Amino acid sequence: MPKYDEIKRKAKETLDTIADASVEAYRIAEEKAKVLARKTKLRAGIVNEKATIRRLSVEIGGLYYKLHKDSPGEEFKELCANVSGAYERIAAKEAELEDLRGVVNAEDAEDAEEAAEKTEAEPEVKEEAACCEKDSACCEKDSDE
Repeated sequence: MPKYDEIKRKAKETLDTIADASVEAYRIAEEKAKVLARKTKLRAGIVNEKATIRRLSVEIGGLYYKLHKDSPGEEFKELCANVSGAYERIAAKEAELEDLRGVVNAEDAEDAEEAAEKTEAEPEVKEEAACCEKDSACCEKDSDE
């Protein structure tokens, strides 16, 4: 029996060692997970704050342009001129688009009329073809007339 008790004791010691190692591994993993979660949360916060800065910078720039486009400070003259030029190019392109809308709409109307005329003519051809399939004599009658 002494050998059995010795095996039992060694097995218990081994299981205790494994349990202790498992608990330690779990504790380390938990700490790492908490650190990673905090890092992720901080990075997301940084991204959000940078987005806020970009949005506010755009708003500040737009407001400055509105207030000072005619008399910008020396540092802003070129930038304001570039913005004004872009607005002028946009206006020209929008006007050209408006002109093209009229052309396309007129062409679409003509195309629609042509399509309607074609579809009106097609049923007659189909009816004639159906007639000829049933009785070839009907075509001969038409050609005699």
